[in-house]
Amino acid sequence: MEEAKVTTLPRIGEKAPEFEAITTQGNIKFPGDYKGSWVILFSHPADFTPVCTSEFMTFATMESQFAEANCKLVGLSVDGLYSHIAWLRTIKEKIQYKGMKDVEVKFPLIEDITMEVAKKYGMIQPGESSTKAVRAVFYIDPKGMIRTMIYYPLSLGRNFDELYRVLIALQAADEFGVAMPADWRPGDDVIVPTAGSCGAAKERMESKDEMTCYDWFFCTKKLDKDTVMKKILKK
Repeated sequence: MEEAKVTTLPRIGEKAPEFEAITTQGNIKFPGDYKGSWVILFSHPADFTPVCTSEFMTFATMESQFAEANCKLVGLSVDGLYSHIAWLRTIKEKIQYKGMKDVEVKFPLIEDITMEVAKKYGMIQPGESSTKAVRAVFYIDPKGMIRTMIYYPLSLGRNFDELYRVLIALQAADEFGVAMPADWRPGDDVIVPTAGSCGAAKERMESKDEMTCYDWFFCTKKLDKDTVMKKILKK
């Protein structure tokens, strides 16, 4: 009996798997073509499906917002190029949803009929489907490293407030050397790396940073929204 091949999922902190692909915006080499930018690489199960349509309209409508935060979008499904083109044309010409209409998708949508890319990124989850990619989201930083992965089942559309929040939080954590507490949004207090001892925590409490230490392992400080967004958003 032939042994089943084991597919290893990419891991946070590793380099994003490389590939070349045909897209609706021409050929790309990934992640090399996006060096210096953040990238959200995301998959959807199939063209001409309603949940995917709602998501693509939302991604396209928010594309400029992501771009201001130095982030580019790249979509993928296991459909062919001509199917992609026909679907995106239908979205622009016929679909209205939540006030969105005449929506033109300008970011690349990868053709992956061989499922080569989807398999590299663990987007094919046999428990859901052996022929359709789940709704995977990969955040890849300017150095080509995977920083966050989020997976959704076929039946559940993504939360775009959360997708944008994660992008800003990742960049803010890098820029300011802090961590983000539950439900963090720009303007909320941030977590300072663990002091390591009560004495060190006390010293930090008394420092000019005006930290609040609840115990040696849990210290926060204020980081106002303007400071965060001015650092992250393009001028």
